[in-house]
Amino acid sequence: MNLFQFNQPEFGWWVEVNTLVPRCTYYFGPFDSQKEAQLSRSGYVEDLYEEEARDIVAMVKQCQPDVLTIFQDEAELQISSF
Repeated sequence: MNLFQFNQPEFGWWVEVNTLVPRCTYYFGPFDSQKEAQLSRSGYVEDLYEEEARDIVAMVKQCQPDVLTIFQDEAELQISSF
């Protein structure tokens, strides 16, 4: 038995969506199962496309994001200002 896994809370299933325009990462979830997240994925992609996001890549993963929307341009600006 791996004690590290035993002490960790179980992560939920999330839909991670990356867009090039705007340069963002979005997390939608959590879902109880991979199948549930997979079924919801296309709806998030369609919504973002209607909001004029482009070059959209969506994947289902098991994780626990700290932030649900990450604006890449702002993150790079904050990092470069140090």
